[in-house]
Amino acid sequence: MTVDIDLKKTVDTSYKIYIDALPALTFDKKVAVVTNPTVSGLHLDYLLERLDAPAVEVITLPDGEQYKNWESIETVLGALFEARFNRSSLLIAFGGGVIGDMTGFAASIFQRGIDFIQIPTTLLSQVDASVGGKTGINNRYGKNLVGAFHQPITVYADPHFLATLPPREFAAGVAEIVKMAVTFDADFFAWLETADLSKPDVLAEAVARSVKTKAAVVAQDEKERGLRAALNYGHTFGHVIENETNYTTYLHGETVAIGMVMANRLAVALGLMDAAEAERVEQLLQRYGLPVRYAIADVDAFYEAFFLDKKSGDNSITFILPHHLGGVEMRSDIPREAVMDVLRGFAEAAQ
Repeated sequence: MTVDIDLKKTVDTSYKIYIDALPALTFDKKVAVVTNPTVSGLHLDYLLERLDAPAVEVITLPDGEQYKNWESIETVLGALFEARFNRSSLLIAFGGGVIGDMTGFAASIFQRGIDFIQIPTTLLSQVDASVGGKTGINNRYGKNLVGAFHQPITVYADPHFLATLPPREFAAGVAEIVKMAVTFDADFFAWLETADLSKPDVLAEAVARSVKTKAAVVAQDEKERGLRAALNYGHTFGHVIENETNYTTYLHGETVAIGMVMANRLAVALGLMDAAEAERVEQLLQRYGLPVRYAIADVDAFYEAFFLDKKSGDNSITFILPHHLGGVEMRSDIPREAVMDVLRGFAEAAQ
């Protein structure tokens, strides 16, 4: 006997991203705000003044990528159960990319899934992490290796929060903006080369152009089965650096900056990019104080770590490489020695 379970259906998970001052938010359900001490100290009152719900729980997690783990998820879930949240309750991710990823993941598994809203407070999370529904945590094998696709129901990107960002956090967000421009929009990249992102109106335009780029990519490939993987430009190398340094030396955007420079070296070696174009990218990153060098201690171990990347197959590694400026290629046919030459270059430069 065979019994069919007919699950063919269309589920619309579309949502809006508001790039403007945070409006009044009114809900008829329990709401939990997940945040960290830094964001809470600076901005929690600003949020609570605009939030109206029958019950509001604030869950505060330690601040930092090193806390993006199961222990923090257990903290969130435990608080929700203690406060008797249910399947109609709502989570609000109030912080940077780490808070957004963990809140989204907790929302995806609490009672098999509840709604959540993203209110990103860092430049990086406003232009990248809060958009697209990737949620998850790190483990000892690597970054974001445990997680789920779970889209927020709304994203509110309020420029008010960016005014208090430390310079390193701001620069980390610029790295993700540069990533969008290099891979998808040569005109945007040329605009960035002359733009002054310290000016609020210029920054707002950069955020809007980045979000539109990412939204267009996600709309075509929500589950990263093709085009969306291009957004990982710089991340294949960067994730290895983050894991090697235990998520404590660099901010995520800083490793993306280094990773882009590494990817560009490989692209130049393969004839996909001119050396002059790679130099333009490096100069733009350095203008914002982003690191572009990393002392690789063991090139063989660095290479083997690529196989833990989610884009890798059983015996192949997929690299996201720029095709000049404004284009991108995903390549799984690059000889090991070509990659090793790039890695050796970074190892030798540090000696």
